[in-house]
Amino acid sequence: MAAMAVTMLASANPFFHYKEWKTPHGTYPFNDIRPEHYMPAFEEGIKQGLAEIDAIVNNPAAPTFKNTIEAYEKSGELLSIVAGCFYNLTSAETNDELQAIAMELSPKMSEYSATIRLNEGLFARIKAVYDQKDKLKLDAAQQKLLEDIYESFANNGANLNPEQKQVYKELSAKLSQLTLVYGQNVLKATNAWTMLITNEADLAGLKDDTKAMLRANAEKKGMEGWLLDLKPTTYIPVMEDCQNRDIRRELYTAYNTRAIGGEYDNTQIIIDIVNTRLALANLFDKACHADKSLTNTCAESKENVMNFLDQLRESYMPVALQEVAELQEFAKSKGFYATLQPWDWSFYSKQLKEEKYAISDDLLRPYFQKEKVVEGVFGLAKRLYGITFKENKNIQVYHPDVTAYEVFDEKGKFLAVYYADFHPREGKRGGAWMNNFQEQYGKHRPHVVNVMNFTQATDSKPALFSYDEVETFLHEFGHGLHGMLTKCQYAAQNGTNVPRDFVELPSQFNENFLSEKEFLDTFAKHYETGEVIPQDLVDKIQAAANYHVAYACVRQLSFGYLDMAWHTLTEPFVVPETLTATEAVIKFGDEAMVGVQVLPLVSGTHMQYAFTHIFSGGYAAGYYSYKWSELLDADAYSVFKAAKAKNGSIFDKKAAELYRKNILEKGGSAKPMDLYRAFRGGEPSIDALLERDGIKK
Repeated sequence: MAAMAVTMLASANPFFHYKEWKTPHGTYPFNDIRPEHYMPAFEEGIKQGLAEIDAIVNNPAAPTFKNTIEAYEKSGELLSIVAGCFYNLTSAETNDELQAIAMELSPKMSEYSATIRLNEGLFARIKAVYDQKDKLKLDAAQQKLLEDIYESFANNGANLNPEQKQVYKELSAKLSQLTLVYGQNVLKATNAWTMLITNEADLAGLKDDTKAMLRANAEKKGMEGWLLDLKPTTYIPVMEDCQNRDIRRELYTAYNTRAIGGEYDNTQIIIDIVNTRLALANLFDKACHADKSLTNTCAESKENVMNFLDQLRESYMPVALQEVAELQEFAKSKGFYATLQPWDWSFYSKQLKEEKYAISDDLLRPYFQKEKVVEGVFGLAKRLYGITFKENKNIQVYHPDVTAYEVFDEKGKFLAVYYADFHPREGKRGGAWMNNFQEQYGKHRPHVVNVMNFTQATDSKPALFSYDEVETFLHEFGHGLHGMLTKCQYAAQNGTNVPRDFVELPSQFNENFLSEKEFLDTFAKHYETGEVIPQDLVDKIQAAANYHVAYACVRQLSFGYLDMAWHTLTEPFVVPETLTATEAVIKFGDEAMVGVQVLPLVSGTHMQYAFTHIFSGGYAAGYYSYKWSELLDADAYSVFKAAKAKNGSIFDKKAAELYRKNILEKGGSAKPMDLYRAFRGGEPSIDALLERDGIKK
């Protein structure tokens, strides 16, 4: 009877029948997937994956590229299918049940990964193929796959002795759990905070749309008034527009004390994460985590990263200080005589921008209706690369807010499935990102998702995006194009499977088009009158493009320095007897960022407690990559600017084809800087970035 029950349960589990899914392009049947399906499917996926590894190890034939490297690369298919669904939903549509599964699953997945990475028989076969790589007739992608797999095993403990391997497994499992808890604490702390405003006068300065959203927040909770939370759609407009300084200070403080103390405290989690990463690095005879993690990046070493950050600091810091001094004087002219605090910056910065350039989100939002923006961003892809998007309501989605599209190339051939998820909700973490539900490999096309947290429609108006939100959409869509246009034989090399300091190139490159009148004319039309965005507004956008660009740069640099400070530690972080753990962590963070500090520090607050990029994401010792990629994107876009100067259009097909074939299609099938040089015809230069930002060398 028990065996029959298990069989019946398996037959009802959609993941066990993924090869027979009748959904378009084998997309996930979200309507049929339940939380209780995940753990059995993961367990079966792990079982099958290990069996596939055993088959490789026990193959009596001599190791070859096909029976070892390709066989390994293709193993774990069921596990990939289950994980592609589950881990996307734990970020975009999570709940207590999924988070509990994630906690239970974390050590199992860590054990699975370590078991494979430390399989001596498997590594022996991989090494046997690797040792004869110069004699094999492999194409460039195969050669790169062989090298990447060998290095991946070597970097994950395959060359360690038995005692070290056991330590590695334990530390890896611990780190996996710690990073998971860190991210969950941030999400829970973010969702836990609200502030009810009962006097509308306290919200003076806020736009009617914002107040309508805050009132709707309160109504959803059965409250009377206006309910503030820490989601970007609340935080940004309140910090920019609310005249009540006390409310701005309280919101800022709440945002920057998330996961500091209380039920969701990340203090010890941070310490344990950095110390565990250091211990793992030491296992490989590396002095610090950065030495281990930067090996296969464009930057190559911590010294190069620090030199790069220092070079930018020298160029941008003097200008940033001038920007702060100018804003301080402006605030004084408005009757504010105190020293500007972090909760004052956005408030006065927005006013000064409006005064200097006569431009604001209020002027621009009417031209950025959600549906038109989507039309415009899709249209950009069509003009550059010939691809088109068609909504398909037969593709099931994981939430009613999500829209699914089929993507076709210029000849009408199917390219990808694209999911767009625009608006905030309780089960979605903050920020914006791109991910794959299913990878591209061979003839199997990818299923890509963009997840964002943008302004929603109100009872009186459609969803009208801010300029920054449109820019963010273009950014994430750039990642999406990297995922959708990829043409790789192997899943491990497709799309965004490239080093961290290269992965942001396609996304940041895409942002450049937003200030082009030629692009704006294709979609930026007033939602009420249909009027195309006027030239004078575009002129103002372009004039304001470098407004506080130096401040923004040093802010990014501060995050990069913080990241490198934690991950270049060569001794475990120990809390001094004179300080509490929280005081010690905050002090360390403040000291790491002091060289690019342009506003006063606020005692007891620190962004590192919710810095998911480096403590629960993939950017440990890698946050610098945003600025590194910015250098590349400015240099890459200069090709299109030169083409525009020559032929009058920014939509240059020749440059786009060169960019598509060498960057977007190739994924990680070659070394990233080789791909860039093939596109650019030479080395990138910082000059294009400085010129774009108006910074003198």
